[in-house]
Amino acid sequence: MAILRYLDVCLVLATAPFVPIAGLPLFGYLVAAATWLLTRLGVTFLQERALRIGDAKLRAGLQVGSMMGRLWIVALAILLARFAGGKDDGIMAAALMLAAFTVYFAMSFFNRNPLVSSSSSSTAGHSRPPAQGSPSAT
Repeated sequence: MAILRYLDVCLVLATAPFVPIAGLPLFGYLVAAATWLLTRLGVTFLQERALRIGDAKLRAGLQVGSMMGRLWIVALAILLARFAGGKDDGIMAAALMLAAFTVYFAMSFFNRNPLVSSSSSSTAGHSRPPAQGSPSAT
C-alpha cells in the first residue's frame, strides 16, 4: 500500500496547519519539513537506482551512502534551525524529525523489502529437507 509507504510524509504535511495555530516555532518546522521531504525524495530515488544496479557491492555502497548522507543532512538541519532560529526552533525541528523517523522506521517493517528478488519467493512453494540438527515437521 502506497499510503503506508509514505505515512511519514503524510505526518509531516498533516502537522503543517497545527504549527501556527498552536503557536509552535514555524522556522524550526519549515526547516525540518523541507529537510525531511527532500531527503526522503533523495533516498527513494537512490534506492530505486540501487535496485537497477547488478553489482551487489555497488548496490550496498549506494544504499549505505544514502543512509549516512541523510543522517548528516538531518543533523545539520537541526543545528541550522537551532542556531539560525533559536532554541525553540531547534527543539521543534528535532521533534518533527524524531516523529517522522519513528513512523518511517515502523512502517518499514510492514512494507515489502524491495531488494528481495522474486526468484527467492518462487522457491517458497517447494519443500526443502530440514537442515541437519533441526526437528522435522512430520
